[in-house]
Amino acid sequence: MQIQLEGRARRFGDDINTDYIIQSTRKRDSLDPQVLKQYLLETIDPSFAGSVQPGDLLVAGRNFGCGSAMEVAATVVVGAGIKAVLAMSFARTYYRNAINNGLVPVECDTGDIHEGNQLSVLLTDQEVAVENRATGRRIAGRRLPEIVLQILAHGGLVPYFRRYKDFAF
Repeated sequence: MQIQLEGRARRFGDDINTDYIIQSTRKRDSLDPQVLKQYLLETIDPSFAGSVQPGDLLVAGRNFGCGSAMEVAATVVVGAGIKAVLAMSFARTYYRNAINNGLVPVECDTGDIHEGNQLSVLLTDQEVAVENRATGRRIAGRRLPEIVLQILAHGGLVPYFRRYKDFAF
């Protein structure tokens, strides 16, 4: 199993909590990610959502997705067309919600990745590698189990179960 992603880095810092990703008050308006994507990361950068291009990759520091366990904080990122989040570390609940919703969580050293860098991400059952095309640097990431790669390749847990009705190892 292999997942390959290419995209532009959209850089944020440490401790990006779920209420920064999408304010919990926005859930009163809708739970539809296509509606909520216009509010993505508005607390940090009000113009961010309007600047997102499909295929962009979020890049952050430590503890991405901390705070409340709102699943919508992962689904809104996917709804905006972002396929992966690269971070030094993730809050465990956000990490699981990302996988369940088909958002690729890549744990790696993000210190040398800057806003706008073009990135290539390769995930296999043997490795996770991020290439920063701006610097030529290759960064090793934390490897994902085969079952997680399968779930991500199918677009999340629900599509995976619709196809297999069980965990197929």
